[in-house]
Amino acid sequence: MSPLVSGPGLFIGSLTAFVMLERPKLDPTDPGLRQAAERAGVTPEEFAGPGDVWALMWEQEDGEGGGFELPGLRDVEAEDFAERLRLALGTGEACTVEAGAVLRLDARPAGTDGYAFTAHVTPPEGEGEGEDEEAEPVTLELEPARTASLLSHLEEFLRSLG
Repeated sequence: MSPLVSGPGLFIGSLTAFVMLERPKLDPTDPGLRQAAERAGVTPEEFAGPGDVWALMWEQEDGEGGGFELPGLRDVEAEDFAERLRLALGTGEACTVEAGAVLRLDARPAGTDGYAFTAHVTPPEGEGEGEDEEAEPVTLELEPARTASLLSHLEEFLRSLG
């Protein structure tokens, strides 16, 4: 995340394959953002936007990736998803946790103290490349991560919403 972007974010995976649920907030005082706003002919505040729209992003190991905004997602729903994932991972058993119709995480124990994930991303209607095209669902295999690290990241995410 660049210095001019802040806001809550839940990152699962590695630098080569990941899913991320975040509510980015751009800093209108950042010099780079101010320049971009000037080039676009709008104020820095207009360019930064309200910072209240959630987005889901992903990247696969081959470098292909994408993302989309989730304008109807509220903080309480993101919090509920993170809490359900935290509780499920605490059991040490395989589990599935969904974030509405757009994200399903299948988690399975990996090693002595970790989880591996299969993420199923289903873009909402209207996210295709062309006028009549719909974006295809994506399945990502994510590298195993230590349970303690995952739980810590989930706690941090939940606090950031708080």
